[in-house]
Amino acid sequence: MSHDEPLHLSGWVLVLGASSGFGAATATAFAKAGCHVVGVHLDRRSTLPQTQRVVSAIQALGRQAWFYNVNAADEARRDEVLDDVARRFAERGEQGRFRVVFHSLAFGSLLPLIHDDPEQQTTARQLSMTMGVMSQSLVSWVQAMVRRNMLGDGGRVFAMTSAGSSTVWPGYGAVSAAKASLEAYIRQLACELAPRGITANAICAGVADTPALRKIPSHQAMVDVALRKNPHRRLTTPDDVASALLVLARPETYWMTGNVIGVDGGESIAG
Repeated sequence: MSHDEPLHLSGWVLVLGASSGFGAATATAFAKAGCHVVGVHLDRRSTLPQTQRVVSAIQALGRQAWFYNVNAADEARRDEVLDDVARRFAERGEQGRFRVVFHSLAFGSLLPLIHDDPEQQTTARQLSMTMGVMSQSLVSWVQAMVRRNMLGDGGRVFAMTSAGSSTVWPGYGAVSAAKASLEAYIRQLACELAPRGITANAICAGVADTPALRKIPSHQAMVDVALRKNPHRRLTTPDDVASALLVLARPETYWMTGNVIGVDGGESIAG
């Protein structure tokens, strides 16, 4: 298969964090490959137009785009979404299983852990919220989907981690802990899902210019370092990650599970 030859896939994918960044690029890429998309996102009125552009792009390809504007870390909202999806599957006479679940939720505290002003440091509540959204929600969604028989043999679970899981960046302490936890959950899920024929892998992208990156206090310094280090002399893009996920979603990757897979153009290994 040549670099320019498109992959052809079928079925349904669930994208958590589907309205921008890696989630939006992945949702669109899988639609181009032939898949229908269920997207979960949390947007205010000001950012909804971007979500609608993603939905319109998917629909223009002739695919289904069922998007839900809810807090993905809220278990009640999670159940509402999955129950509604199950109802819609039943109306279409479909089995109701997902080929891929992609966790790309990016919402958490970016305050330092220690500050002279207690009002400017991360609180226990913010630590818990960050962990819940960016890590524990992965387990919650996978549990709920397995319980509903929405994930089965051949299923793929992917979650976005970052080099920050093991690297210190200013203001990244709460998110770093969540990413390290996410990687641990991926390893555990990989083992517990293996008897069901489902794989689980974390994706570690290089520095990418996304809305989530621009919220990090030290993001410009991170961009400067990445541009210097990356042998391709450019940042990673969400499309780079989406293209890798298309390949990793193929049946032939059934023996790849429990990994942290770098998709960074060599950024992490360059001096």
